[in-house]
Amino acid sequence: MQRFSNSVIGFLNFFTLLASIPIIGAGLWLSRSTTTCENFFQTPLLIIGFIVLVISLIGFIGACFHVAWALWVYLVVMLLLIAAIFGLTIFGFVVTSQGGGVEVPGRNYMEFHLENYSTWLKNKIKEPQYWSTMRSCIIGSNSCSKLASWTSLDVMEKDMSPIQSGCCKPPTACNYNMETTLVTQDNDCYRWNNAPNLLCYDCNSCKAGVLENIRRDWHKVSVLSVVVLVFLIGIYSIGCCAFRNARRADTNYQHGENRMSKIRPRWDYHCWRWWHDKKEQLF
Repeated sequence: MQRFSNSVIGFLNFFTLLASIPIIGAGLWLSRSTTTCENFFQTPLLIIGFIVLVISLIGFIGACFHVAWALWVYLVVMLLLIAAIFGLTIFGFVVTSQGGGVEVPGRNYMEFHLENYSTWLKNKIKEPQYWSTMRSCIIGSNSCSKLASWTSLDVMEKDMSPIQSGCCKPPTACNYNMETTLVTQDNDCYRWNNAPNLLCYDCNSCKAGVLENIRRDWHKVSVLSVVVLVFLIGIYSIGCCAFRNARRADTNYQHGENRMSKIRPRWDYHCWRWWHDKKEQLF
């Protein structure tokens, strides 16, 4: 039982060490791709892969070879990782708590408005460099070309993704009749262009559609992070036992270090001993 925790930590870190290899390989493969959407995920994959590789290697060495300092480093890094995941999970739930679509009367799809999302997401999507990357990603995904063959009946009856609803068409409330051109409308109505490379890619509704996709994905990741967090806390607890076993292996005491420091009896020992001797003499 004393070495059980070391074996469990060793096996777990061996499997995570193997799992980090395809993660790093995927990041390197994406770096060779010319698609902007794929390059967008390259850096996070490489960072996650290398962190998992280093942590797993340190934990494997420490648990299998009873290297106390390696397990100490492993536990410190694991504690920082748990704290980081916990913070990101809370941040994710707070950021994604706002948003969502608005139903359109007579339609099966929903429309999205930028002002309904959190301030942090709105500021992020408005950054020129970030939006330029996402805009190229949307165009490269050919999401709007799938709607080119739709009929008017399809638009009325079929559902649309947040990207298609916000980027591939003008807002439903827009009216382009010559008689109503002087009526004040949503600014996105004037940003719309029939050109395939323009459409409504610069509309706020398009940015809202992207944020809705991010919000949904981020919410799923946050739920998954809770499960991962519980799993990591369990591994951390087993790692503490393995660290204690490794420290014992470095000493001459099989069952732990002898911490006895007092060789003199307590102050009441002599009183108890005197009373015990008196009773033996009387009886």
